[in-house]
Amino acid sequence: MPLVVPGINSSLTGDNQQSQWLSKLAGKKLGDKHDETSFARQDLPKQHRVLEPGSMATQDFNKDRMNVHLGEDGTVKHVDFK
Repeated sequence: MPLVVPGINSSLTGDNQQSQWLSKLAGKKLGDKHDETSFARQDLPKQHRVLEPGSMATQDFNKDRMNVHLGEDGTVKHVDFK
């Protein structure tokens, strides 16, 4: 098992954090529980917002807020921290 040193090789910042969340959420719907096709909303970071197609969003920058972008079918298509 590889050694994981917090802040050195396990840093969850920038693209690394974004790609890890995307791998957990891509193609899933948000719901009340975890299963093969959904991810529990309560397990998202405290600062998050879910953006549906065509929804309005403020343009303020918050590097700690995760934006979860849904597709027309309600599944997660993209995640970013802006």
